[in-house]
Amino acid sequence: MTMLTGGCHCRNIKVEFETDRAPADMEPRACQCSFCRQHQSRAVSDPNGRLRITVDEKSALSRYRFSMKTIEFLVCRRCGVYVAGFMRDPSDSEAYGTLMVSALDDRSGFPAPQVKDYDDEPREARAARRRKVWTPAVLEILG
Repeated sequence: MTMLTGGCHCRNIKVEFETDRAPADMEPRACQCSFCRQHQSRAVSDPNGRLRITVDEKSALSRYRFSMKTIEFLVCRRCGVYVAGFMRDPSDSEAYGTLMVSALDDRSGFPAPQVKDYDDEPREARAARRRKVWTPAVLEILG
């Protein structure tokens, strides 16, 4: 397994992404929802990997939700960086995440993102897709 690290600009939010996939073999996704378009999202995940998200200061974390409110967009209130999407799944009590390539320390080697439009996908189908393709994740808030 390779460990990719990163976080927001001010490092209030940090990430560790364990994967056995090389960046060149991943398929970043450019979601077309209004939030992701405005943040120029390039999301990556590995259902066989692990994603650890650590937050130093809870008050500087925005857990933004919109539309169906099925996930939290984790954004730093200090520096404004969108780091990850996070979903705690009530059906199996697991959590899943998708990581923004722009939040990684080494962004080189990732291919261009594939445009993805999920607007017509019903709520249940979104959760099922995320369980299948997103990375098992842990969100740890330290202070």
